[in-house]
Amino acid sequence: MKAKDFDKAFDSGEDITTFLDLSRSRRPEQEQKRVNVDFPVWMIHSLDREAKRLGVPRQSLIKVLIAQHLEKAHA
Repeated sequence: MKAKDFDKAFDSGEDITTFLDLSRSRRPEQEQKRVNVDFPVWMIHSLDREAKRLGVPRQSLIKVLIAQHLEKAHA
């Protein structure tokens, strides 16, 4: 498919995903990198209680809390 045809299909709202190789796609600034963080036991217990209350895994709660803090700091 030529770029002109691809653009036309996209602009008209057609599904163009069949023409894309998504196996190597990535989202900029969303790559994952593993880090190790040591928390005091009392903090782990508190995180676990809050995660259970919200029905989410501890790791998800930690990510959300850090993201919220960073958003406030950059606002």
